[in-house]
Amino acid sequence: MKKFNVGIIGATGMVGQRFITLLADHPWFNIVLLAASPRSAGKKYTEAVGSRWAMKAEMPEKVKDMIMYDATADIEKIASQVDFVFCAVDMKKDEIRALEEAYAKAECPVISNNSAHRHTDDVPMIVPEINPEHAGIIEAQKKRLGTKRGFVAVKSNCSLQSYVPALHPLMKFGVKNVLACTYQAISGAGKTFETWPEMVDNVIPFIGGEEEKSEIEPLKIWGKIQDGKIVDATTPAITTQCLRVPVSDGHTAAVFVSFDKKPSIDEIKEAWKNFKGEPQDLELPSAPKQFLNYFEEDNRPQAKLDRDMEGGMAVSIGRLREDSQYDYKFVCLSHNTLRGAAGGAVLMAELLAAKGYLD
Repeated sequence: MKKFNVGIIGATGMVGQRFITLLADHPWFNIVLLAASPRSAGKKYTEAVGSRWAMKAEMPEKVKDMIMYDATADIEKIASQVDFVFCAVDMKKDEIRALEEAYAKAECPVISNNSAHRHTDDVPMIVPEINPEHAGIIEAQKKRLGTKRGFVAVKSNCSLQSYVPALHPLMKFGVKNVLACTYQAISGAGKTFETWPEMVDNVIPFIGGEEEKSEIEPLKIWGKIQDGKIVDATTPAITTQCLRVPVSDGHTAAVFVSFDKKPSIDEIKEAWKNFKGEPQDLELPSAPKQFLNYFEEDNRPQAKLDRDMEGGMAVSIGRLREDSQYDYKFVCLSHNTLRGAAGGAVLMAELLAAKGYLD
């Protein structure tokens, strides 16, 4: 695989920082450029971030002295120096949509962690193990944008990364109704306990927009490409509740599910154990060898113990049992800034690179 030069747009935020740690020694992707808001432009990266470096790992030496670009004003300069960009900006949705399309129209592909384009019907929202075929919509998008290689591809919301992968291998049994309650880490809000002391010894039963995303986005992931658009699936029916909990990293989901054709517990466990997707077949650098991991212990998975499994890119499952209202219930866990955010975007970029979309 050739080496791609990449930029990170929104490099000073928590997801941008996570992109930096993941890409510092990546075998395919080489960071050559960082960009953020106008107030960061012209500063060295260390100066722009200041005391806000939130990663446990040290800031990589290669980025410390990089001079920051203005993500909005320097689009043409940025596009001329990179093969594609990762985008994780903190702006209004309409501004993000315009920004990402501007990069695409500058013939710079955008791998986005943002939610702004998740409902654009010719923008693929890819969980690489689940719907890699949605990359096929990129040609229709490029036709709309009038580009030769520029496009936007997005990753889905972090909260559904725990339970949608667990449900996907069970779709063959006719998943009918799903209730998912998510217990979401504070890093999902770009916070640490130092910057958000109110979260210590606390639970907040509301995360703005999260429940709507968690109920609607899976239907796009399970949708089909028709006439140059991604048409959402109509089933299963999904309802969610999303709570912020005092955990640094790792989103947990309590999942209840009913089927058209109820499988046995052994059939479910076997489906999870045997499931793999294109990232595993292609042996992509960030792909977990075992995507779905089931724990037999009653007290697993736990965020503190299991969120970093396979570099934080695996999904952990436990407590599968029959339910009195639904057919079954179980618990899932994923690392929200790795599998759920930057890591999922890096894996998507690896998939697109392997398929030739970034050439």
